Amino acid sequence: MQVTKYAHSCVRVEHDGGVLVVDPGVLSEPEALDGADAVLITHEHPDHVNPETLARALERRPFTINGPASLAGVLGDAEEALTVVAPGESFTAAGVAVRAYGGRHAVIHPDIPVVENLGYLLNDVVYHPGDALVVPEEVQVDTLFAPIHAPWSKFSEVVDFIRAVAPRRAYALHDGLLNDNGFAVLNRQYTALSNTEYQRLEPGTRFDA
Repeated sequence: MQVTKYAHSCVRVEHDGGVLVVDPGVLSEPEALDGADAVLITHEHPDHVNPETLARALERRPFTINGPASLAGVLGDAEEALTVVAPGESFTAAGVAVRAYGGRHAVIHPDIPVVENLGYLLNDVVYHPGDALVVPEEVQVDTLFAPIHAPWSKFSEVVDFIRAVAPRRAYALHDGLLNDNGFAVLNRQYTALSNTEYQRLEPGTRFDA
């Protein structure tokens, strides 16, 4: 697989001629959807799903959208492309084997309702957890995208999540709200404490998985 990290939480996977895009939200580049055959959405928050961009992309080229049931009523004109996914379900999207994990978004505050969230394991190699720290069971993850900064996250919990998944390498995810000062602090700390090869990729960076 060839994987491209786009801004914030958006990841594009190209495999055997198919194109799979995860979480093309309002903070990510619209071109991540160019040529997409399937899209995975972890949850309904706008930094992970942009209904208008999805609808425009669907006008150019049809593709499937997979995600939790709570996306119904959120996707607008793109909703007819939605296939609902449940936690624990396995399926194929754009030729990529996908397993869904979790079910609930991390708690932001007790006064804010908790929405559905799915983490996606791609070809048993790459794991995108969305906005939760659910560890995939009975699988050795090679490449973890770790959400390094969010209103719901705590640094020590994210470090422990990376250690629990124990991937060969971890790349920063959910980093669109940080500035250079934040990157300098967090990159140094995650590199020192995550017990794996950790790196933050600039948007548009491509690598093999």
